[in-house]
Amino acid sequence: MAKEKDNPNYKVIAENRRARFDYAIEDDIECGIILEGSEVKSLRLGGANIAESYATIDDGELWLVNSYIAPYAQAKTFGHEEKRRRKMLVSRREMARLWNDTQRKGMTLVPLVLYFNHRGLAKLKIGVAKGKKNADKRETQAKRDWNRQKQRLLKEHG
Repeated sequence: MAKEKDNPNYKVIAENRRARFDYAIEDDIECGIILEGSEVKSLRLGGANIAESYATIDDGELWLVNSYIAPYAQAKTFGHEEKRRRKMLVSRREMARLWNDTQRKGMTLVPLVLYFNHRGLAKLKIGVAKGKKNADKRETQAKRDWNRQKQRLLKEHG
């Protein structure tokens, strides 16, 4: 991933930071996404939110549901619907694996990051995740707090 961040075309558009807190991510996969022209232009300006969105498999196709892409002001008559379902692109093998994973108890597909890759194409990284219980969330918070405290102590005494 270090190579991608050095590339001038690589740009994170939207990140679902809450996903790693609410879910235990077991695996992640990079997907293409079918967009309209005004959506791509809006993404280049950074107007997107994937925090409340999720991915689902319907009739053998992968869909991104409830993601928000801001309207593009210059596309007056040829604009896009902000919260429409967007089709995602994965290989048949990956689709079968994702479908099998989601059939297990408690597994879901969570969008993690929406970004432009090194070729300038919009990509979405989705995670195969299991929902955390409240105790697990508290444990994650405690670990994060302890790591912060540890860094603070090392900074003071180091």
